[in-house]
Amino acid sequence: MSTTRRMVVVGGGAAGAAAVAELRHHGFDGAITLICGENTEPYERPPLSKEFLLDVPATDGALPPPGWYGQHDIDLRLGTLATGIDPRTGSITLSDGTRVGYDRLLIATGVRPRVIPGMDGDQVLYLRTINDAVRLREQIRAAGHVAVLGGGFIGCEAAAAATRLGKQATILQARPSLLHRALGPVLGDVVAGIHAAEGVDVRTGQNVTGIRTGSGSMTVLTTAGEIECDLLVVGVGTVPNTELAEQAGLAVGNGIEVDAYCATSIPGIYAAGDVAIQHLPGHAGPVRVEHHDSALRQGRAAARHMLGLGEPFADVHWFWSNQYEHTIQSAGICDTAAGFVLRGSLTERSFSAFWLDGNRIRSVISLNRPRDVIEARRLIAAGHPVTAAQLQDDTVPLKRLTRPQRAAADT
Repeated sequence: MSTTRRMVVVGGGAAGAAAVAELRHHGFDGAITLICGENTEPYERPPLSKEFLLDVPATDGALPPPGWYGQHDIDLRLGTLATGIDPRTGSITLSDGTRVGYDRLLIATGVRPRVIPGMDGDQVLYLRTINDAVRLREQIRAAGHVAVLGGGFIGCEAAAAATRLGKQATILQARPSLLHRALGPVLGDVVAGIHAAEGVDVRTGQNVTGIRTGSGSMTVLTTAGEIECDLLVVGVGTVPNTELAEQAGLAVGNGIEVDAYCATSIPGIYAAGDVAIQHLPGHAGPVRVEHHDSALRQGRAAARHMLGLGEPFADVHWFWSNQYEHTIQSAGICDTAAGFVLRGSLTERSFSAFWLDGNRIRSVISLNRPRDVIEARRLIAAGHPVTAAQLQDDTVPLKRLTRPQRAAADT
């Protein structure tokens, strides 16, 4: 660690901000530069599609808190992009024409919304940055009917916000159910029922073929007909920002390829967060995770590895989504095409669905049962054996299953 004096982090999202904080936390006193494409200090993105749209008071969402970067002597470059990496000289070129040298470099460039050709204009909005969220919040309040293209988390959360603001909302989803990729058809249908009960017009299995804009309104063209609305929110997935890595000659697939230490194919360069794709234990292929908590944890892990510290990164993936008064949480990475073990009730909208690999939990998805997910994460991390009957039995606390030896001794 003593010979590493210059750390550069490219990307002002959760992973980049967490990495910078972790470097200082572990006593690194050398130069740290954080390159942020936006003109604001790093902030939390999850509230942008939830509380922010509703003007619900919350924390300022800064990562770390305001003033931290100056207090810890971080060279924070706002409104600046990295345009090139030269691994031979250990330097990066910035959009303002300057060059910054590094001993260790972390790429945490995240993702951007997938843009559909022809889907643009003042009445078509994509959501990623705080500027996007400000514009969306203003236009939702002025709209009467909000259409949402895409039934993923961004689409569902935007529809929920519009409904809470008293607007008519329609979700257009090409797949058979909402959150189809994340939850699968059975659990996705439960979420669709929640939205329908709140007054959302949920239309699955419909492809949008185009839009027609007019003065103050627009028409969305679908394979099942036309929909008149005032605003179209598009949330149809993301694209990893790998261009910088590709230019530098790093190994890139559906993201920047990293090992268990967040190291890329070129020594001295690391990657973390939404843009990184990693081989995780128990998974046949590489996995790229796009969630806030995972980005924070992987950013911290990458910083420790840049300092020559830490263990291989194998944290149990976790995410959440708030829609109306309901909370969806997941731990592990689900194979939603496989069968699951159900604890609780789908009809009562209080359940946990477990995916097993033999006698061990591989993943869990929960609706309105946060404690289940907390305990399931422990079971997954520890590899404790369980049975389907134990998981299905709501009278047996999951916490008891995390201590099998004690439980056995008590019987």
